[in-house]
Amino acid sequence: MAQTASTMLPLGTPAPAFSLPEPATGKTVALVDVQSAPALLVMFICNHCPFVKHIRENLILFAQTYQQRGLAIIAINANDAANYPNDSPAKMAEDAQAFNYPFPYLYDETQAVAQAYHAACTPDFFLFDADRRLVYRGQFDGSRPGNTVPVTGGDLRAAADAVLAGQPVAPDQKPSIGCNIKWKAGNEPVDER
Repeated sequence: MAQTASTMLPLGTPAPAFSLPEPATGKTVALVDVQSAPALLVMFICNHCPFVKHIRENLILFAQTYQQRGLAIIAINANDAANYPNDSPAKMAEDAQAFNYPFPYLYDETQAVAQAYHAACTPDFFLFDADRRLVYRGQFDGSRPGNTVPVTGGDLRAAADAVLAGQPVAPDQKPSIGCNIKWKAGNEPVDER
């Protein structure tokens, strides 16, 4: 299973705007829809990735807990559905319903939003403060398929706890590791590192 690390977008980066369809409801969800939330988590996930499947149950529990505390959470799938039909909008709607996702699960068909966020893998997490400045980008926790580390969401929980308390988030952040985003031909990012 190929592993790709997140790009570690610079802290302080403003949240790029988006307006994307939610296959499960037919609604469109935009960044402005969560403007009043004290913090925002944008996460890039997909249906078929073993790294996402590995944390999915705990990710849902995380979302349920932190949404009650005011954290707005948006999930986005940017994979090329033509070449990866398990990540199609219809399959996204099925997953959202089957797992009772407590957050909108949006489809980035053009992949422009993933490019704007410099998303690289699934899962990839971007946590923004009340001013929509990036305060955390990195892993859910150190657990991966096949290792013995328990799935706790510890890294993301610590960052969310800090931002919701109005405290600085620790700058020592570890990249997320997952499957690469399945880019359409011509959309592959250029490595600027």
